Amino acid sequence: MSGRILFESHSHTPLCNHAEGTPSDYAAVAWARGLRGLIVTCHNPMPNGFSAHVRMREDQFEEYVDLVATVRDEWSDRVDVRLGLEADYFEGYESYLENQLASQDFHFVLGSVHPQIAEFRATYWQDDAIEVQRTYFRLLAKAAETGLFDSLAHPDLIKNFTSQDWRPDVIMSDICRALDRIAKTGVAMELNTSGLRKTISEMNPFPQMLREMQKRGIPVTLGADAHTPSRVADDYETALDLLADCGFETVNFFLNRNRTEVAIEDAKNSLRPATMSALQR
Repeated sequence: MSGRILFESHSHTPLCNHAEGTPSDYAAVAWARGLRGLIVTCHNPMPNGFSAHVRMREDQFEEYVDLVATVRDEWSDRVDVRLGLEADYFEGYESYLENQLASQDFHFVLGSVHPQIAEFRATYWQDDAIEVQRTYFRLLAKAAETGLFDSLAHPDLIKNFTSQDWRPDVIMSDICRALDRIAKTGVAMELNTSGLRKTISEMNPFPQMLREMQKRGIPVTLGADAHTPSRVADDYETALDLLADCGFETVNFFLNRNRTEVAIEDAKNSLRPATMSALQR
């Protein structure tokens, strides 16, 4: 694996009910793109039918762990495949999550606030979209303060579900207060390249928020949020350029829940161009 540096740190499996392809297919693209490894981070099970249509069931959790282990063995001489999880933060479920995360040797845990799910809308939604945005960023800070997560996924996701009322200048002071709280925890935040394909076509988070993260010394992890194999490491080169433009010198990944820093220039030079044969996996 000489010269290979980066991991795809945000990828899914069909167990979440909205992804395609096996983790082995994702590993093949990781290899073709010059990555060192793949961290599988499928959506965690939640109890009592909580947004059940977009996550694995509790009785599939062991199946998920075994699936990643099988692919890890299959690709052991080429791609470093690791067990991760994307875990929802939702107030009142902290103990459930703590027990779940302690049950396996995860290498990386992404914390997510998903404003599109029915439970969020039933609990937090209101007619004033700006107040919904403020609530989202307060919850993001609370997620960091639990200490349960290594990095916070797609951390301005709310903009895509309140797009008609998304005015960063109006909400920026609330974002900065949340970032102040997050910075104190040492938790990283993700630059998620899939935002380019969402309602507001820009990575998550948007550049001004990235600059505020940089000012506060918040580490950044990189993920494509791959729900199909072709999306592994998608737009990584553009993302690394964006980080550099926002003042960052390094990007990060986690193994064994420990953070590793990589120089952005080294990370860029390690990548290989996407090829049609790889993307068709």
